[in-house]
Amino acid sequence: MKRLTISTLLAVTLLSGCSSTDEIVPDIPPSELYATAQQALQKGSWITAIERLETLDSRYPFGAYSEQVQLDLIYAYYKNDDLALAEATIDRFNRLNPAHEKADWVLYMRGLTNMAQDRSFLHDLFNIDRHDRDPEPSRRAFRDFKRLLERYPNSLYASDAKARMVFLKNRLADYELAAADYYIRREAWVAAINRAQQLQRHYPDTQAARQSLALMETAYQELGLQQPLEHTRELMALNPQ
Repeated sequence: MKRLTISTLLAVTLLSGCSSTDEIVPDIPPSELYATAQQALQKGSWITAIERLETLDSRYPFGAYSEQVQLDLIYAYYKNDDLALAEATIDRFNRLNPAHEKADWVLYMRGLTNMAQDRSFLHDLFNIDRHDRDPEPSRRAFRDFKRLLERYPNSLYASDAKARMVFLKNRLADYELAAADYYIRREAWVAAINRAQQLQRHYPDTQAARQSLALMETAYQELGLQQPLEHTRELMALNPQ
């Protein structure tokens, strides 16, 4: 059997992810249209659900279902990996409903959407660990979850947000560690020390912070700085990896 190439896998995935019927959504009452959208959501038929919900949103933008349609669209876009559309719908919903009773859920979904942007299809497919890729989406997600806990400490989503913040903190710390290691390999000793200190300052309770001490030890040794070298070794003894 022929081996699948990466380009073939990408093509298959893009086709399956973007496949949609050319069916025209029937002109039926909004209650029936909403019911079919809900059925599609419950079945996990995200593309069908999105078609129905978008039709409702365009045909009846100020109807009885308008707010819930937008909330459902946020969820369906997220599940279908249409992350830019999910983010745009979140922005629109917040603009139109600044004090909505489900504002905590919308903020939680913003965190999930940003978090999902910090992944790659190929990385997931081949289980590739790339801590050195730009973590800006993770930074935004961390801020979203932090804001959720500050504004809505009793939210149903607070517990999950806390757990995700731990994961994100480690993700961001690993990125800083990768940057410090890069400077070590380039023999940029001062830059490596600065990056390691930044990591230890912002993410002190992570494994990456402990690992960065070894990089600092190398840099101080190369620079011939005896006093900070001894201090770093003391810290390494107190914080074994």
